[in-house]
Amino acid sequence: MATAATTTTTTTTSKRKPVFVKVEDLKPGTNGHTLTVKVVSSKSVVNKAPNVSGGRPSSAPLNSRPRARIAECLLGDETGTIIFTARNEQVDIMKPSATLILRNAKIDMFRGSMRLAVDKWGRVEDAEPANFIAKEDNNLSLVEYDLVNVVEE
Repeated sequence: MATAATTTTTTTTSKRKPVFVKVEDLKPGTNGHTLTVKVVSSKSVVNKAPNVSGGRPSSAPLNSRPRARIAECLLGDETGTIIFTARNEQVDIMKPSATLILRNAKIDMFRGSMRLAVDKWGRVEDAEPANFIAKEDNNLSLVEYDLVNVVEE
């Protein structure tokens, strides 16, 4: 009597080591950045109840729905600073002088200037206190960019 041997193959995907970039290396329209930064300042710009009139109706009572919160935070490292748009639970982490690691961050353009953001595909994590001082005189969010259409002939 012959027995059939079953083999199982498991494939593991090896994780790549993150490549940390500096603030001064950020460019418009890029994403997937990993940075270590310090929070210089944080200012709440939106703190409102969820939209009642638009969108799909919710069965949850209004007072149990989460509030929409947005804060503009100035983050930086030893090479420069940039405005970070913190949303909802990210707002709680943005305490002045806190050191953070931003994973899979992207550059959004807002009124012609760069803003850093981390959406649902990224993470904002607390980190060990860093021993650098944010270079506030090189704020990348103060640089205005113009949209230029390039026509190929």
